[in-house]
Amino acid sequence: MKKIITFVCISLFCILSLSSQSKRGIREKIKTLKIAYLTEKLSLTPNEAEKFWPIYNIHDKKEHSLRSKLRSEIKKATKENEDIKSITENEAKRLISLKQTTDKKIYEARKDFINKMKKIISYKKIIQLELAEKEFSRKLMDRYRRKKGSSKN
Repeated sequence: MKKIITFVCISLFCILSLSSQSKRGIREKIKTLKIAYLTEKLSLTPNEAEKFWPIYNIHDKKEHSLRSKLRSEIKKATKENEDIKSITENEAKRLISLKQTTDKKIYEARKDFINKMKKIISYKKIIQLELAEKEFSRKLMDRYRRKKGSSKN
C-alpha cells in the first residue's frame, strides 16, 4: 500500500512539474499531493480519515486565509511606498500589530485544532502530523528550487 501511495505522490509531483496550468490548478495539485503524503505518513485508519479530513481542511483553510490577509497587507504597503524602506513608522507599527494579531489568531486556531484532533487521533499522530506538514513543505520547496534552477540553465 505504501508503495502505491509513494508512486502516486511521485507521479503527481511529475505531473505538477510538467503541466503549465493556472495557479488554481497548481494549488489543487499541491493539495492532492499533501493529502496523499499526510495520509501515508499518518497511516490513518478509514474511521480516523473520515473524521480527520473535514476538520483538517477547515483548519488549513482558516490558517491559509489568515496568512494570506497578512501577506496582502504587507504587499499593499510596499506597493504604495515603492518598497519596505519607504514606509512610515506608523505604517510599520500597524503592520507589526497586524502580524502579532494574526499570529495570535493562528495560535488559537492551532490550539482549537489540536483539541479537536486529540479526540480523533492519538497525540503521537498529532506530532507526526506536525512533522509531516513541515517535511512536505520542505520537499515542495526543494522541488520548486530544483525546477527553477534547471529552467535558468
